[in-house]
Amino acid sequence: MNNKPFALITGASSGIGYQYARVMAGRGYNLLIVSNEADAIVEKGEILKRDFVVEVVALMRDLGQQDSAKELHEYCVNNDIEVEVLINNAGVYHDRDFINDSEEFNMLILNLHVTTPAMLIYYFGNDMAARHKGYILNMSSVTSDIAVQRLATYGATKAFLKNFSRSTHIELYHKGVYVTCVRPGAVATTLYNLKPSAVKAGLLIGYITTPERLAQRVVSAMFRKRAQITPGFLNHVLLLLIALLPTSMLRLVRRWHIF
Repeated sequence: MNNKPFALITGASSGIGYQYARVMAGRGYNLLIVSNEADAIVEKGEILKRDFVVEVVALMRDLGQQDSAKELHEYCVNNDIEVEVLINNAGVYHDRDFINDSEEFNMLILNLHVTTPAMLIYYFGNDMAARHKGYILNMSSVTSDIAVQRLATYGATKAFLKNFSRSTHIELYHKGVYVTCVRPGAVATTLYNLKPSAVKAGLLIGYITTPERLAQRVVSAMFRKRAQITPGFLNHVLLLLIALLPTSMLRLVRRWHIF
C-alpha cells in the first residue's frame, strides 16, 4: 500500500458516489469505497484500479445498521487506513407518505441519513482533528428546506445533515478539519426514478445536473473549505417560491392531486 491518504466514500457503487470516487482518484487519493451492493462495488473498484494509479479498497457494508459507523472505523484502524477525506454520500429515497412506507424502510433512512453519517464524522473527525487535517462532505438536498408531502422523512433527514454540517463546520474549522454540505436538486441518476423525457428536459433547462458535473463542482468547493453549496440557479428560485407557499396551499395541492 502506498503512502497517499485515503478518501472514504459511502454509496460509491453507482451514481454520484461513484463519480466522487473518480474525482478523488483523479486528485491522487487512495480510495475506500463502500456500498451495500456487493457485486457492484467490487466491479467499480476494479474499474477505478484500471483507470487510476491509486490503491482501491472496495467494501460491501450495510450502512443502514445501527453500529455500522463504528465497525467501519474499526476496519480502518485495524488495516492502517488513514482517512483524510470523508464523503457521506450513501442514501435512499421513496416518494411515499410516511405512514404508508414500511417500518423497515423508515428505520433504514433514519440510520442511513442521520445516525451513520453523524457517527462517521464523530469517529473519523476525531482522527482528523488529532492530525489537524481533514475534509468532510455531507450530501444534503434542496428538500432540506422543503417540508412537503411524500418527502417527510427524506426532507427531514436532509435538514438534519444541513444543520449538523453547519454546526460541525464551525466546531472543527480551527482544528484543521473542514466540513462542507452540498444541497443538490435533481440529479440524473436512477435514485429518483425520473422518466427519460423528464431528465432530458431538465438537463436542457439546467434544473437537472449530471453526477459527473456535480461531483467535480462539489469536490472543488470542499477543497476551498466552503461551508455549503447549492448548485444551480433554478434551485435557488425553486426554494424561494416554495418558501412563499402557505401550508393551506400545500393542503390544496394534496387534495387536488397536483403533486
